[in-house]
Amino acid sequence: MGQVTTANVEDVFSYHAPSSDQPERYVKIRESAKQFAKTILECTPPCADQSAALRLLRESVMTANASIALNGSI
Repeated sequence: MGQVTTANVEDVFSYHAPSSDQPERYVKIRESAKQFAKTILECTPPCADQSAALRLLRESVMTANASIALNGSI
């Protein structure tokens, strides 16, 4: 796995406009996460662990989207 370096920091921390099939992939990830979030809410009691699961799911979506935006460069 790559990492952020002085050579790629400008690219990593820049806006990346979606191109080609990226918008469709973002939608697919969000829709899958929404369904999983509903399952978590349906199957778990309201508690700190439920909140953590939903927060980590949200973080997972954001990280997956970053992977798409950066085209796997890090």
